[in-house]
Amino acid sequence: MSDAFTTRVLDVATGSRERVVDLTQECEHFLGEVAAGRDGLLNIFVPHATCGVAVIETGAGSDDDLLTALHTLLPADDRWQHRHGSPGHGRDHVLPAIVPPHATLPVIGGSLELGTWQSVCLVDTNRDNPSRQVRLSFLGQ
Repeated sequence: MSDAFTTRVLDVATGSRERVVDLTQECEHFLGEVAAGRDGLLNIFVPHATCGVAVIETGAGSDDDLLTALHTLLPADDRWQHRHGSPGHGRDHVLPAIVPPHATLPVIGGSLELGTWQSVCLVDTNRDNPSRQVRLSFLGQ
């Protein structure tokens, strides 16, 4: 395979609580190794049915606000038809319809082109799955 397309899988420990995990540094590290100053696209994909990828501000409470909003939209109660796992786990299977399991972002001169306060984050509300994989793929020119 040419160096125009390179991919790597990250293992991310999310533990047994709902989490927003900032992946921005891991994305930048990956691009530092493979982009070689080129322009292109970074695709972030999580091959899981119960988590997603968001580009949001972190560290100022927005990550907690996102989890609060998801609790409002997707309460962890017994309304869900999908019923295995922890109580309310069915909502975790609806999450990727709201927070998609992927994002594709521009890379300019080998660096992720994000806004001032933007971060790339894994959003995981599934307390039953303490570890996740995240696939980073760079398509460069």
